[in-house]
Amino acid sequence: MNQILGEQSIAFEQSSYIIGDACIAGEKEGQGPYKNEFDKIETDPYFGQDSWEEAESQLQLQTAALALEKTGLTSRDIRYIFAGDLLGQNIATSFGLMDLNRPLFGLYGACSTLGESLSLGSMAISGGFADKVMCLTSSHFGSAEKQFRFPLEYGNQRPLSATWTVTGSGAFILSSEPPRAGASVRITGITTGAITDYGITDSMNMGAAMAPAACDTIFKNLQDFSRMPEDYDKIITGDLGSIGQEILIKLLRDKGYDISDRHLDCGIEIFDADTQDTHAGGSGCGCSACMLSAHILKQLRAGVWKRVLLVPTGALLSTVSFNEGQSVPGIAHGVVLESA
Repeated sequence: MNQILGEQSIAFEQSSYIIGDACIAGEKEGQGPYKNEFDKIETDPYFGQDSWEEAESQLQLQTAALALEKTGLTSRDIRYIFAGDLLGQNIATSFGLMDLNRPLFGLYGACSTLGESLSLGSMAISGGFADKVMCLTSSHFGSAEKQFRFPLEYGNQRPLSATWTVTGSGAFILSSEPPRAGASVRITGITTGAITDYGITDSMNMGAAMAPAACDTIFKNLQDFSRMPEDYDKIITGDLGSIGQEILIKLLRDKGYDISDRHLDCGIEIFDADTQDTHAGGSGCGCSACMLSAHILKQLRAGVWKRVLLVPTGALLSTVSFNEGQSVPGIAHGVVLESA
């Protein structure tokens, strides 16, 4: 049986295996440090479509198709899809994936959606409700700027605390059985995040808004699993950026844990701070999704890392809440990944 741990965690007796994955990144992401690790770099920001929103839908569909192709499966082999994006009513997902004609759970956890989808997908498999599921997220710089800030034509200045929404998507196929060949990675546990609100009202400083949520989830994971930071080769957050990373490390030190020697942040990693003008780093659902597929899973499959705590982070704001002067709550979902 699955073991309920502490306040927020589950240790899976029946692990789910990541048997296939794919990622597609945009042109700016393709100029960064991981340009040779993405499956595909698309230089057309419209992806052959007429709008930013249609472009993101096409991005999701292409990524899902690529993951199926790499795994040798068809959409009919997938029991459920767990997917989401940043747009209102998850329109990138609903319009992008409808042609796959598979049962869909549309998810919204802001930039933490990857952690939410992997958590729910692994729960479905561990509980015996599916043998194969797909977990998928995306974000697009143009569609996110249009919805949350200003049209790109406006040309507004960005403060140094701002992050750059990643144009990218990652798709992951989970199975109750390991792959037939090659090294595998399995999900052995999760820590579901709680909404954490420190009263941050600056939507251009989402790292500060999300860092407390990341701290809470990492702290609860270590407590629930009776682990220390050194029990993980890496503790990887989604998109705190350079400002959020500094806050996270300080908050955890105040709780008695020092993760500074093993912490990575996907938002910091995906761009080159010295050559690319992205200010505090990258963000968006596609940030951690692209990094998981392009780099993190490869390190686990190669045995470089044995156990990783992946903690995608999200800022739970909307244009309505921001315009009404509300604060920006954060949430983060922890997923324990181990080489098998």
